[in-house]
Amino acid sequence: MIRRPINKRWRFGLGIASIVVLLLSYTWLSGRMKEENPNDTTIPSWSQLKDGVVRSLELGKRTEERWLAVDAVATGYRLFVGMFLGVSGAVVLGLMMGCFPRVEAVLSPPLTLFAKVPGTAALAVFFVMVGTDTEMYVAMVTFGVLPSMALSVHLAVRDVPDEMLNKAYTLGASHVEVIWNVIVRHIMPKLIDAVRLQIGPAMVYLIAAEMLVGDAGFGFRIRLQQKKLDMSVVYFYLALLAVFGFGMDYILKKLQRLLCPWFNPVRQ
Repeated sequence: MIRRPINKRWRFGLGIASIVVLLLSYTWLSGRMKEENPNDTTIPSWSQLKDGVVRSLELGKRTEERWLAVDAVATGYRLFVGMFLGVSGAVVLGLMMGCFPRVEAVLSPPLTLFAKVPGTAALAVFFVMVGTDTEMYVAMVTFGVLPSMALSVHLAVRDVPDEMLNKAYTLGASHVEVIWNVIVRHIMPKLIDAVRLQIGPAMVYLIAAEMLVGDAGFGFRIRLQQKKLDMSVVYFYLALLAVFGFGMDYILKKLQRLLCPWFNPVRQ
């Protein structure tokens, strides 16, 4: 039957099985590459991956810094600040457009236009206007997140039934009370889903900028090691990015269940 739910044991077991298949496939592919070329580093073996992890965690001989610590702080700060500004601005603009038609008429066309501009294609513009310091990375993430998420919030507000608004006004609620107690609470699940969907694009914009002009960060390190064909560090960093994105998505799903227990669990 379509969309028939499965129990937690099956869901957990199938999820573990998919990861095991992925790891076994990588092991087989790496072994085959080593048979053709024992010195191949494009698909490193598990021992080579271990060496990459060790080099990422140990103190550098010249800088006396750990690569992972420096890169994680740089990328994490840029990502979280950019996401905070982008999400905050998107919520405010989306609420205003959804609640006030005049604001919608003014802001909807430019936001729709900006949402169609790939953030990576606008890198040159950010280099010229903002420079290549931390502000540029934050602006990249903010620009990548804000337009599309603002439109998502706007559509979620438009989906709030008029009956709910009319009942609130009948009970004597003010405009602010209607927005906060009715609209915001009603769109909260969709708002959290919108943030979840923006994690991946935000990381793409940031890593792309770091790969081009970064002096620290995950993108910077991946670029350096890729030039040396030292893929053991590259794969380790990619795995960390995947785990981070998965962890953020998991936390937001738990937050959604905590804040919105009435929301349909099938959609999570």
